[in-house]
Amino acid sequence: MRSTVHEMLRRRMPQVLGIYLAAGWGLLEFSDWAVNRFQIQTNVVGLVLLSLAAFLIPVLWIAWRVAGDVKEPLEVEAPPRSVAVLPFVSVGDDPEAELLGFGIADQILSDLTRIGDLRVVARTSSFAYRGVSEDVRKIGRKLGARAILEGSVQRSGNRLRVTTQLVSAQNGYHLWSESYDRAVEDLFAIEDEIAANVARVLNAVLREHERRAITKVPTRHVEAMEFYLRGRRFLFQTRRRSLEFAREMFQRAIDVDPDFAQAYAGIADVAALLGMYFPAARANLDEGLEAAERALSLDPELAEAHAAMGAVHFVSGRIPAAERAFERAAELDPRLFEARYFHARACFQEGRFQQAAKLYREATEVREDYASSFFLAQSLEAMGEEEEAREAYQEAVRVVERYMDLNPDDPRAATMRAVALSRVGRTEEGLHWAERALSLDPADAGVRYNAACLFSVAGRTDRALECLEEAVEVGFGNPDWLARDPDLDNIRDEPQFQALMSRMQGQVDAPAT
Repeated sequence: MRSTVHEMLRRRMPQVLGIYLAAGWGLLEFSDWAVNRFQIQTNVVGLVLLSLAAFLIPVLWIAWRVAGDVKEPLEVEAPPRSVAVLPFVSVGDDPEAELLGFGIADQILSDLTRIGDLRVVARTSSFAYRGVSEDVRKIGRKLGARAILEGSVQRSGNRLRVTTQLVSAQNGYHLWSESYDRAVEDLFAIEDEIAANVARVLNAVLREHERRAITKVPTRHVEAMEFYLRGRRFLFQTRRRSLEFAREMFQRAIDVDPDFAQAYAGIADVAALLGMYFPAARANLDEGLEAAERALSLDPELAEAHAAMGAVHFVSGRIPAAERAFERAAELDPRLFEARYFHARACFQEGRFQQAAKLYREATEVREDYASSFFLAQSLEAMGEEEEAREAYQEAVRVVERYMDLNPDDPRAATMRAVALSRVGRTEEGLHWAERALSLDPADAGVRYNAACLFSVAGRTDRALECLEEAVEVGFGNPDWLARDPDLDNIRDEPQFQALMSRMQGQVDAPAT
């Protein structure tokens, strides 16, 4: 009942009814006047009343259908001390400078994320504005940021010229600007100075451990950093081709700088994600463990390395070791998103939904992320907190809509959008987005799994089982997750589902050959 009322309010049905009744009243008043003025003998008022009654239901039905296709506004109120970092544009036609501009912005964004007093828009959202010419005030409203950092980069031999400006998204005025004309080797110092100035201008409190984290130089080789940033760009797309490309970039970074700890952590992350979404690649977990150990041997205080180690342990089934690694990563860097996110996934898989919800909530506070928002709602639902879960699903819908407004071809986001829509009563929209996701990437195991979840929630048992079978066939292989996922409750008692679970468990328990 409550979901129906919410949907009526969302589609503005009370306003439509009010306008219809007001227009009807005006028509009746006019009809009564016309009868008296022109001495009309026909019962015009009665005919008007009958017409209004007859057309009421069709008008409401049309309004309901039309409103269902209208997207709600994606603009959000910006929190205090919030900033979005746009990719720096290259001056000239140098493709290397273009990549360097992307890398500079990415590193500055990462540095700013470490500052607890700042709210930083996720790169997946802000970087969607790469090459887009639009008023910063409009960008700020869409991204939910009070300030926008933008800039340009020009490279000439061993010289680098970086120009940057921080602009108010409320009035379009410049808050701060600076130009740097230095040697390429000074790139990391330039990035540190820009991040520190942004924090200063936005009146953010910069704690000592945050200052140390920002000024820490990961590598002295600019080329190695460029390869690393290319890898990071593709790391969390969860498509197998993207993950394999990310691994190649991390390895090339290591070839340039064999002591680049973050690049080794990146290889471990790739191994964990491949093992999570593509079980046929589980042989890579040994390589991931070696890479994480190498990263920690190079830098025992590197939070990313501890988080990567935790991710490898998690996918390998060593949950206690994974949690110790995640907790250590969070101690070293309280703003590290990956530590919270993967720790939450481990807790959910173990059935500790309350702790999972807490960690997912913390992850969303670090970074606006549609997956974390969705899994938070899912954890609350598994706890039986129906009202809180519904509110969380509504927030997940808002987050994923904002994300897909800028990244319309992301199939994983489309599937999570589909399930979240279904959870808030917008089932037909959800089914549309599920089919859209399948068409975007029909060979992706995660996409097919999430689509199966939606069809299960919607009561489409046969379609749900079909997608689930296909997901396992093309590489999904996490029976523990299936056992905990509340979205599959509607098909859990089906013989086909139970046979699938038995088959998957047998594959996991089978000894390696």
